[in-house]
Amino acid sequence: MDKIKIAIIGVGNCASSLIQGIHYYKNKSPEDAIGLMHWEIGGYQPSDIEVVAAFDIDERKVGTDVSKAIFEKPNCTTIFCEDIPESGVKVSMGHVLDGVAPHMADFEKDYTFMVSSEEPADVVKVLQETGAEVLLNYLPVGSEEATRYYAQCALDAGVAFINNMPVFIASDEKWAAKFEEKGIPIVGDDIKAQIGATITHRTLANLFRERGVKLDRTYQINTGGNTDFLNMLNRSRLDSKKESKTEAVQSVLGERMDPHNIHIGPSDYVPWQEDNKICFLRMEGKTFGDVPMNIELRLSVEDSPNSAGCVIDAIRCCKLGLERGIGGPLISISSYTMKHPPEQFTDDIAAEKVDAFIEGKLDR
Repeated sequence: MDKIKIAIIGVGNCASSLIQGIHYYKNKSPEDAIGLMHWEIGGYQPSDIEVVAAFDIDERKVGTDVSKAIFEKPNCTTIFCEDIPESGVKVSMGHVLDGVAPHMADFEKDYTFMVSSEEPADVVKVLQETGAEVLLNYLPVGSEEATRYYAQCALDAGVAFINNMPVFIASDEKWAAKFEEKGIPIVGDDIKAQIGATITHRTLANLFRERGVKLDRTYQINTGGNTDFLNMLNRSRLDSKKESKTEAVQSVLGERMDPHNIHIGPSDYVPWQEDNKICFLRMEGKTFGDVPMNIELRLSVEDSPNSAGCVIDAIRCCKLGLERGIGGPLISISSYTMKHPPEQFTDDIAAEKVDAFIEGKLDR
C-alpha cells in the first residue's frame, strides 16, 4: 500500500512521540503492539505513515532533518525509540503570528522557544510539492490566528486537516462548511489522551450519571513541565482550552453543572516534571438518601505519548476519508479522539462509531 503522507505544524514533544511511534511499531506484531487502540485501519499500520513536511519556528529545529529535530530542546518527552533513520525532510520555517506568547522570552533557552530569523516558507507550496495528504496542527495553546492561518493553508493546498489544539475549527460551522465544500476531511478539535485527565474525568462523570449519583462539585487541576504548561502561564491564552476541557465533561452529564461548581484547567508549570503531567481530580456528589460522597484521584502520565496513540488513529481515519471522497468533519473519529468535536458522544458510543466508520458502515 502507498504511504500516508503527513505534514506537521510544530515539531515539539507531541510530534516527537508520534514520529518515534511510527518507527517503534514498524517491527511489532498485533500481539505485542502495546499502546495502540487499532493495529490496522483500512489496511494501514502505524509504519505506513510518512512525514513529508514539517514546520517550526525554533532556530534549533528549522533547517534540521526531522529525525534530529524531534530530539532538540526544548523537547523533553520520553525517548522510547532513539534509532530514527534520517528522513531527508528538513524542517521549514513556519509563520509565528500569535504562536509564541511574549512571556516565553523570560525563560532559559532550554525550556522555551528561540525564534529563528529565517524567512517563513510558502506553506501551501511546500504542501503541494511534497504531496502531503494530511496536515497536523500541534501549535501552542492560544495560537488562534496561527491555527486559522494553517487551516486555510490546508484548504488552499487541498489536504486534510487534523486540529490537535483547542482552537475551534472542525467544531465551528463556518470552517466545517469550508472543508465540506472543498471535499476535504477535517478532524478536531483538541486532542484527548488515551488515558489522561479529561477522559478519566469524563468516564467518572458518566459513571456518576449512570449510577444515579448527583455530581455537585468537581475540579481538575493539572501541572507539568513542558513548553505547553510554560506557554499556559499566560492565562489570557486559556479561554478556548478551558472551554474545550470543561465541555468534554459537561457533555456526558444528564444535567449541566453550574459553572461555579466545575473547574477544569491547567494550574501551574513545574519545570522538573518535564513532559510528565500530574492531574489532581476531585468529585463531590450525593448517593441514595442524599448521603454525600467524594472521590479524589491523582493521575500521572507522560503527556505527549499519551496523545500520539490517538493521533495515529486520526491520521489513518483521515486517509480513509480521503479515499472515500468525504468532505467536512469526520464525526466518529473526532468524537473518539478530541475534547471538543462537532458532536459529543460518550466514549463507548464514540468507539463503536469509529469501528463502524472503519468498516464502511458509517459514512463519517
